[in-house]
Amino acid sequence: MDYVFLGKRIREERLRLNLTQEKLAEACGISTAYLGQIERGERCITLDKLIPLANCLGTTIDFLLSDYISPQNDTNFNILVQLFQGRSDQEKELAVHLLKLLFSYTDGHL
Repeated sequence: MDYVFLGKRIREERLRLNLTQEKLAEACGISTAYLGQIERGERCITLDKLIPLANCLGTTIDFLLSDYISPQNDTNFNILVQLFQGRSDQEKELAVHLLKLLFSYTDGHL
């Protein structure tokens, strides 16, 4: 696994949320120094630390590792995942309902 890439992805998400390393580290229960080392790819992160970190960032582990773990090599699926990033639960639920409605309509008409 490329820990430099993982650290970069974590840093990008932290900055997207306008969080400092200190605020994110405190929220996740890790030290600021450890978070900095993770972001620079100098330290490996364990699963028990990655899960709370992903939760604090409002993302998923599969998103953080998306270049290594891909459920599908489907461009449209990846676009949907990106569109859902940063959306509220209400927005995600609305999008799912709209897709279900669209698919139910096209199932009978295509």
